[in-house]
Amino acid sequence: MPDNILTLLFAVLVFPGGLFALAFGLILRGLDRRAVARMQRRVGPPLIQPFIDILKLMGKRTMVPEGSNTFVFLWAPVVAVAAMAVAAAMIPIAGFYRPSADLGDMLVLLYLVTVPAVVLMLAGSASGSPFGAIGFSREMAIMLAYEGPLLLAVVAVAMVAGHHLGQPIALSLADIVAVQRQQGAFILDPMLWPALLAYLSFIPANLGFSPFDIPEAESEVLEGPLLEYSGPALGLLKLASALKSVVVIGLGIALFCPIGPSGGAGLLVWALQCAVVTVCGVSLAKAALGRMRIDQAVLFYLKWPELLGIAGLVLAVANL
Repeated sequence: MPDNILTLLFAVLVFPGGLFALAFGLILRGLDRRAVARMQRRVGPPLIQPFIDILKLMGKRTMVPEGSNTFVFLWAPVVAVAAMAVAAAMIPIAGFYRPSADLGDMLVLLYLVTVPAVVLMLAGSASGSPFGAIGFSREMAIMLAYEGPLLLAVVAVAMVAGHHLGQPIALSLADIVAVQRQQGAFILDPMLWPALLAYLSFIPANLGFSPFDIPEAESEVLEGPLLEYSGPALGLLKLASALKSVVVIGLGIALFCPIGPSGGAGLLVWALQCAVVTVCGVSLAKAALGRMRIDQAVLFYLKWPELLGIAGLVLAVANL
């Protein structure tokens, strides 16, 4: 039992969660900023700029605004980082890392993925800023809109994987990866393409990237929930966001395309997959699209991604 606890702590604090996920998430953020700059014909910041930003924030003082709920204001970022560190430890890396079942199954992971959005809402309301309150309402509205496509896409994949395992549904992400390693990646199955598109549409909204960066729109609500944050507290929120990039993109790879050889080469292939999704998905959308209004974003998710998710689920059930 002590050895198992040490293994779990290592997974959460060092690899693949913790320090590794933090560093890799910041690299993905730097790659995203660099790619967007190149697409817009700018030089852009260096790849390590996110690391520099975090170090600067950690060296400053956190200012707590008057009238705020100090406890929630200061501890909300800590909760976000802790939740994402655990979630990162639950993401399998094909051919290299299989998460322990003691960390939880897919249901636990889906709950953890929603924690940063909830923390952002609590942070905005706890700050006492009217801009934070507006960001709170926007974050809540868009979260309720994009959660539907996510759940439909995940259920479709879990049902197909469960069918291969002789179960009604597979709730273990490691088992879903194992099925694809034996039967072929689900990205090659046309019946699951609608579910794939639904998941891809979920990524930019969950990560707070354009055209769905509405809760933190600088030109409208001045960073919204983040307006009153500074110093290490703001740095922790940025770290939680970087961790969430690894979790959300890694989850998509595990659900649809867990390819790669065994050993260290498998880790390298997984990292390259994350980089490709970041540049071709997130960065391209940021460079090409302007920010939506909140009503446009909510209507978009309740319309097209929701329909894609439903279509993916229906096709998955019909193909069983």
